[in-house]
Amino acid sequence: MSITFPLPIKAVVIDLDGTLLDTAEDLADSAEAMLEDLDRPTVPLAEIKTYIGNGVSRLVKRALTRDMNAEPDAGLYEQAIGLFQKHYGEWVSRKSRPFPGVVDGLQALKAAGFHLACITNKAERFTVPLLQDTGLHDFFELILSGDTLPEKKPSPLPLLHACQVFGVEPDELLLIGDSLNDTQAARAAGCPVFCVPYGYNRGRPVSELDLDAVVATLAEAAGKIVRKA
Repeated sequence: MSITFPLPIKAVVIDLDGTLLDTAEDLADSAEAMLEDLDRPTVPLAEIKTYIGNGVSRLVKRALTRDMNAEPDAGLYEQAIGLFQKHYGEWVSRKSRPFPGVVDGLQALKAAGFHLACITNKAERFTVPLLQDTGLHDFFELILSGDTLPEKKPSPLPLLHACQVFGVEPDELLLIGDSLNDTQAARAAGCPVFCVPYGYNRGRPVSELDLDAVVATLAEAAGKIVRKA
């Protein structure tokens, strides 16, 4: 997709973990507690960060196997996921905070009249309290969690659903994310996509991804788009 700036847009959808909020410590603490409960070796925070971005299920599997794609024993996994969800439910917003520029960026986008949505692979039971506790919930007209629809990112379904809700075409909806999942979903849906460089892209620079711009902050992203009439 060939684009020029400022990009004419009607709606902006934003990823949660690694884009809006730095959630790594709460996720890591929950994974560490899960591993301790199972009498298994713990994993350093820097390594846990590379495991984030494909939902809790994959995070737990990676923490158990210390491999990006391996499948642990099914019985062990069932025990582990229950323990992780227990800890994370208690600690979901204990240390998580908005990244620099997020609140300013959301305020600018809202003031400019864009439709705003948050689209995440995190389950609704964690997404809603996390957004509420960090003061971001009320910025969004639409919140799509990993279990809201039959498919989640990198499927284009959440983005296409947002287009339907807002009454916009895919090329009028911008996704701002931080990872391969986001760029794959945007390209499959036909949406433009920006990525921030500070998030959770399995330790790889986002500049290597198929995207339209790397933006240092959400505030910078707001300056690259204009409200389409």
